[in-house]
Amino acid sequence: MRDFLVIPYAELEELNLQAKEQRLNRTPIDTLREARLKYLTDEPRIKAVTVCFTDLEGRLHMLDYDKKFLLKSYDNLTFDGSSIRGFSQIVESDLRLAIDWSAFYWLPADVFGPGKVLAFGEVQERDGSPYTADLRSTLKRYTQELFDKHGYTCNVANEIEGFVFKGEHAEQSYHVTRKFELLSEGGYYHTLPGDGIRTFIDTVAEVQRAMGFQNEKDHPEVAPSQFEINYSYTEASIAADQVILYKLVARQVARAMGMTASFLPKPITGINGSGMHTNMSISKNGENLFYSASGQDGLSDFGWDAVNRILNHAMDICLILNSSVNAYRRLDPNYEAPNQIRSSAIDRSSMVRIPLANSKSARIEVRSVAPDCNPYMTIYALFKTAIEGALPKGKLNPNRTLPDNIYDAITPFSKSAYIRDILGADVQAKYAELKLEAAHRCPRLLGDRIKGAEIKYHHEVYNQVLWSDF
Repeated sequence: MRDFLVIPYAELEELNLQAKEQRLNRTPIDTLREARLKYLTDEPRIKAVTVCFTDLEGRLHMLDYDKKFLLKSYDNLTFDGSSIRGFSQIVESDLRLAIDWSAFYWLPADVFGPGKVLAFGEVQERDGSPYTADLRSTLKRYTQELFDKHGYTCNVANEIEGFVFKGEHAEQSYHVTRKFELLSEGGYYHTLPGDGIRTFIDTVAEVQRAMGFQNEKDHPEVAPSQFEINYSYTEASIAADQVILYKLVARQVARAMGMTASFLPKPITGINGSGMHTNMSISKNGENLFYSASGQDGLSDFGWDAVNRILNHAMDICLILNSSVNAYRRLDPNYEAPNQIRSSAIDRSSMVRIPLANSKSARIEVRSVAPDCNPYMTIYALFKTAIEGALPKGKLNPNRTLPDNIYDAITPFSKSAYIRDILGADVQAKYAELKLEAAHRCPRLLGDRIKGAEIKYHHEVYNQVLWSDF
């Protein structure tokens, strides 16, 4: 009886790659809006448009709009901002939600349901101006300004690690069960085709390809039940959207298989944690500005300045890159943790690594990023710092380390004039307040065992009942 849109994976990939190319080419938004509205009007098998956005902490929120309603009201969408942690107060609750027609995705029906397409939204004030707590809009504006002013294109490739656990809602149940049940005991080379984690990875990779990720390789990671699925670099704002979609797809696929995909940085002690190594470069007119054949480790002076600026501001931005209580368990030097505030071509405990590369692939790899960060805030802060941050006065101390607890990251973040300059005083204060609220619900000293509170009150796990039960 139902006749909703179902598109084969090969056709999905073609459609999504075409949309991605339009975005990379900076096709005028008016042109894209007209084309998308015509498509929605002409395609009777679409029933709804999923519009998504993230809050200040990077947690995903989604609203499904009936297609017919959206076609009439796309320029007047509102929602209650007071229901979103880190957004508006009750007295000023109404916010607008504009559709970013360039960030438009056709969805695999077997994962998201038939008859739906997805678009990212931009949160706005009542008067239509950008909402300061919407870091997605901040990142888009900044990278566009760099392109307009200098001709720079900011390129990013994220390597996102995660775990797969047995059972649905394993994170929300942790404060009761006190354990995560591993799906696989294998690792890099010990997981065979047909194993549960291999089946999960294969399925996620298929969905990613269909959504235009341009996959490169995938594999189980070092820790048991851990995975990583790599895809090609792209422009920064697209890359940040893909982080959100990567995690959404992984969670959807895991749930369909009766499992939980988790992006907690360190859900189990005694084994490797999960990171989101963030590879960055800047190009102009197709030339990689980070590359120099004669430069140290193949990096240009421009590239080395970017490295030194990031290291110089390491303590300022640490809370952005490591945004949860649990993230500081990962910064453990016993498990290849990148807690050393220095750069290296070979030492994986360094905050920044300089990978072996050529003129096309030269980049810097920021290894201290956790997978539960707000990707828009993180990528914005890294590029803003790489280009405009202060260079160190004299030689950096190679013995400095990142904090081993969130309190020691909140303090420098809250006091930083640099953070106030790049985020604004309101966002700086609100973000620090959210992090402090979570920290106060957990023991200050992490100890050797995972505490239920650091999972229960994690910004990607909590719900209103859990948060209020304190």
